[in-house]
Amino acid sequence: MLPARHHDRPARSSAPRAAAELPDSEYEDLLGQWADLEAFAATLMGRPAHVQGFVPKVYQCEYWLDDLVAHDSDAALYLMFQLAATSTAGYSAAHALVCAALCHVLAHELLLPEAERISLVCAAFTMNIGMTQLQDELALQHEPLSAMQQQAVNEHPQVSRAMLQHLGVDDALWLDAVAAHHVPVGQPPPLASMSPSGRLARILATVDRYAAMISPRKSRTGRSITDSARAILGAPASAQDEVGLTLTRAVGLCPPGTFVRLENGEIGAVLRRGLQAQSPLVASVIDARGSALAAPRLYHAGRGAPRIQSALARSAVSLELNHRVMVRLGLFAAQRSTSLKG
Repeated sequence: MLPARHHDRPARSSAPRAAAELPDSEYEDLLGQWADLEAFAATLMGRPAHVQGFVPKVYQCEYWLDDLVAHDSDAALYLMFQLAATSTAGYSAAHALVCAALCHVLAHELLLPEAERISLVCAAFTMNIGMTQLQDELALQHEPLSAMQQQAVNEHPQVSRAMLQHLGVDDALWLDAVAAHHVPVGQPPPLASMSPSGRLARILATVDRYAAMISPRKSRTGRSITDSARAILGAPASAQDEVGLTLTRAVGLCPPGTFVRLENGEIGAVLRRGLQAQSPLVASVIDARGSALAAPRLYHAGRGAPRIQSALARSAVSLELNHRVMVRLGLFAAQRSTSLKG
């Protein structure tokens, strides 16, 4: 049974609002809100025993995330992927936020009931609570895992479940998803035929692997998001995995936040998903000679504009973006496109 606070939520469509429906002022501190949510999650996961009302605060994270994604899912994806790919400090919190946001998007795509969605997102925030400090240390470690570290990694799902129970979590779906998110499932059956706890664990496992691939660590740079999606889809056990396919369909092979090389040699960042998967909105920021552009050039890739040639890992691009400017550019382009159609 869900906490009473969820029944007190204001009525709202489950579908995100279109960007053009939002006043520009709502984007002024969007980046700050994401940073605040990550910091809040870091406090909960890093020092859970010192947090009063741990369970309500995790639900507050879920509710906060719900609001951010509902405001503008493209801006949310842009900020999420950019922030995940540029920071190794507080890796555990950043990873948790990426996983929670992707689970939120997937839950809507898979038409999960609200109770399952909430349990899934809370599980994503907390699945690694049993190894938060170790996860942060491993992100900065050049050497392979020691035998003791590997054992801790192997045991962390059950340790996390036990910690969550001790902290007052009594949602069986949340607990079971955390406990089973590293359990291999072999050739996965259709999601609809699985138990709710098995379904959530499988979604969480796919998202966990995908998010880990795109996130940089000292021992390796993060992959491009395209390579990560292909790795998930191409794994033998996941060749026809509807979770991986739905994830790719939902965010795209080149989702907002991805760096791409265009066929004219320029490098840009994807700002928004297009109406067609092959034509996302790209802000070109580096010219074909490798020099930063004074102002971004906006293209709807492939629609009479240069097509995307390849995705790039964040480590391949040295330019630091002004995320507020990029999000606003995406918003203005979406508003203009909407007004032209009208």
